[in-house]
Amino acid sequence: MGLNDTPSGERVHIGFFGKRNAGKSSVVNAFTGQELAIVSDTPGTTTDPVYKAMELLPMGPVMIIDTAGFDDVGELGGLRVRKTAEILGRTDCAVLVTDCTRPMDESEQKLTELFKKRNIPYVIVKNKSDLLESIPEAAENEIFVSALEGRNIHELKELVARLSSDKEEHRALVGDLIGEGGMAVLCIPIDKAAPKGRLILPQQQVIRDLLEHGAAAVTCRDTELKDVLEKLSPKPDAVITDSQVFARADADTPKDIKLTSFSILMARYKGFLAPAVRGARAIDDLKNGDRILISEGCTHHRQCEDIGTVKLPKLLKKYTGKDFRLEFTSGREFPDDLTDYALVIHCGGCMLNAREMTSRMMTVEEAGVPVTNYGIAIAYMNGILERSLEMIPGTGKTEMR
Repeated sequence: MGLNDTPSGERVHIGFFGKRNAGKSSVVNAFTGQELAIVSDTPGTTTDPVYKAMELLPMGPVMIIDTAGFDDVGELGGLRVRKTAEILGRTDCAVLVTDCTRPMDESEQKLTELFKKRNIPYVIVKNKSDLLESIPEAAENEIFVSALEGRNIHELKELVARLSSDKEEHRALVGDLIGEGGMAVLCIPIDKAAPKGRLILPQQQVIRDLLEHGAAAVTCRDTELKDVLEKLSPKPDAVITDSQVFARADADTPKDIKLTSFSILMARYKGFLAPAVRGARAIDDLKNGDRILISEGCTHHRQCEDIGTVKLPKLLKKYTGKDFRLEFTSGREFPDDLTDYALVIHCGGCMLNAREMTSRMMTVEEAGVPVTNYGIAIAYMNGILERSLEMIPGTGKTEMR
């Protein structure tokens, strides 16, 4: 996988914020070394957020986001401001661009307060320093730059990289559970819903993580799982299955081999395994007519047997015997107000970075609504959730309450 193939969810997201015409887009262009953003003397040129994947040393792959002016006005301006506020939910490091020829105003102070409230590391960029007769000493989290002359842009990159690196945490997906020298069998169905010529992202990530930890990965279809397990000696440490074939994988995997799913591992990786397990158990409390949100973190062409819009609804009805009001979102869509929902079922979130998943889970938690993910809900409704959690420390019934 090359640099440009690094998934968005695995990149550090760096958001550029500021007032209209503070030179924010010029700073972004200087920072990225290309014409990423439209630059104009007309305030409010940038409307929707603009995204650019790039490499920032010493961090590696990052996602740069240029946002609309936070002080935008009017009805359209209000939409832009709300969109900018949404970006905070996926921002790992914030860059506030200001015009150093004037003092920071109320809207800029409001942004810094939002950064602090959300625990987002940030730097204040004092742009247009070429207009100053002398450059004053910068505060600890400030830097004077000139996008026009390219002054201090390299130093800005180093500062942002340092701030972002300070927040990075090494997270293992599964390799730490299997261990060096271990082996896992990956059960991957190849059906109409499977993408042509490639594996989906969680499957790729699990293989890579196993290799990084010195463990082996054996892959097979669900139709061959039983035969593969009978041929392997010694036995593998675990079987990791796609959620859609959980029941078959459970039946074909001997009880002395641990079993889990890509979705369960992804919930652990994204940091919301415990609430997702609790949310799955809340399925038993659902009532006829309850409103349920099924949310997908990416956008893709829906197949006739799509897991989110077809298979999950069928399984919910079969398991509960009840009818629900089901609603669906995908991609960047996610409701601000969830108070009327009885349950949220989210995908694994492989295309969302950890901060955005955390932001979504906080929105659900603040609404007091149970939340789970596809794989955990499917495992629970198939009666195999407890077995699927055995290989993950701290996931017993007592710990997950």
